[in-house]
Amino acid sequence: MTNPEILKYTQETGDFSRMLESIPYARFIGLECDRFGDDLIFRLPRKKQNLGNPILPAIHGGVIGGFMELSAVIYLMMSQEALRMPRIVDFSLDYLRAGLDRETFAECQLTRQGNRVANVMITAWQKSRSQPIATARVHFLLED
Repeated sequence: MTNPEILKYTQETGDFSRMLESIPYARFIGLECDRFGDDLIFRLPRKKQNLGNPILPAIHGGVIGGFMELSAVIYLMMSQEALRMPRIVDFSLDYLRAGLDRETFAECQLTRQGNRVANVMITAWQKSRSQPIATARVHFLLED
């Protein structure tokens, strides 16, 4: 399957396995996604190779950032009608707490979508949504 076919299949069926398998970084970190109605929840399972500080132990900050960025890209692609790949213009990440060696979740919110640009906010948490470990904002350029 080509990438547009995979995206169309994912949009129609809600099965993210083919899409995530086709993205090397998603495979590497173990990214998973589940749909709950119109909501998408992204999951980063515990994985030793994702650790940056084995003494705490804590997830590498780059892995957290990559997880959140990739979650935003997938979220935006799934929310669009057109089968197009958004380009990241700006990514701003705020680390709020240490991402301990636990299962981590992320949720995205589309704050603005025009014809050419879109803005997405991402929140990542571990034990409780009320205590996020990081928040991020992404600005995308939408191409036809």
